[in-house]
Amino acid sequence: MTESSQLANLHGLVILSFLTKALGAETGTTDNLKEIVIGRCYNYVTLVNPNSRYDCEEIWTEFQQAVLRRTSCNVAVRDYQRMFHTTPQALPCDRLLFWSKTHELVHSYSAVTRHFWTLEDTLVGYMFNDLIWCGQDDRDSGFNFSACPVWSTCVNHPVYSLWKQASKNFAASACGNITVLLNGSIQNAFSRQSMFGSVELDSLNPRMVNHVNIKVVANLEGPFVESCSQGSILDLIETLRSRGFHWTCTDSDVTLRILQCIQNPRQFSCQTCSSSLLHGQ
Repeated sequence: MTESSQLANLHGLVILSFLTKALGAETGTTDNLKEIVIGRCYNYVTLVNPNSRYDCEEIWTEFQQAVLRRTSCNVAVRDYQRMFHTTPQALPCDRLLFWSKTHELVHSYSAVTRHFWTLEDTLVGYMFNDLIWCGQDDRDSGFNFSACPVWSTCVNHPVYSLWKQASKNFAASACGNITVLLNGSIQNAFSRQSMFGSVELDSLNPRMVNHVNIKVVANLEGPFVESCSQGSILDLIETLRSRGFHWTCTDSDVTLRILQCIQNPRQFSCQTCSSSLLHGQ
């Protein structure tokens, strides 16, 4: 294997690790995959976004065609093209929320504010979130429920390819003001190896996006590794500046801090914050 191939494999592994839960090498396709995907689709068009009109059975058919007619480690982004043609979606301006390494907090933030849309709030994101799938080497054998390829040895992993295209579409649709939530308690909070850094950032159109609001949030008790004035966040700011984006950055967002304290009320910093609020400070 060439050095470039090894780097490409590692790149896919790192990105996928932020999209799905850590799974062992012997983890196969999610049980009852068809029922889950179609069921989520019907739930989305009926309850989540009732104004939408999609053919859930057609989406499943095109998804299945993309995965099963190719070997398990050879499903490229282009192979999902027909499926994505069945799921067009207009996204609202000023409401898209991007994130990296802040999975739990970002979705709590989105749910509480009831303003933002994450990738997981789109139809495709909603349908396939946290699922695993792959075919078998014998193209006529259906899904492999016993073991899917290890991501580090599979550049065209069927899960990664779908999320890469979904992320690209999500970012390309962004308009107005967008928000990016990053983890200030780790090094390389902004990484070119993440899905945001490698796909979404490059897909943003500076002629459509007026402003990028960066929010850096650290764990309540630290460590405080990166902020708007240090670390990889500066690399993100420089990238935005070089591409002509307007931006702001904050590492003291009150709403995010309150959400963290709701989840961890015994933390010392939360008790200090509560005392200040009670005294009107």
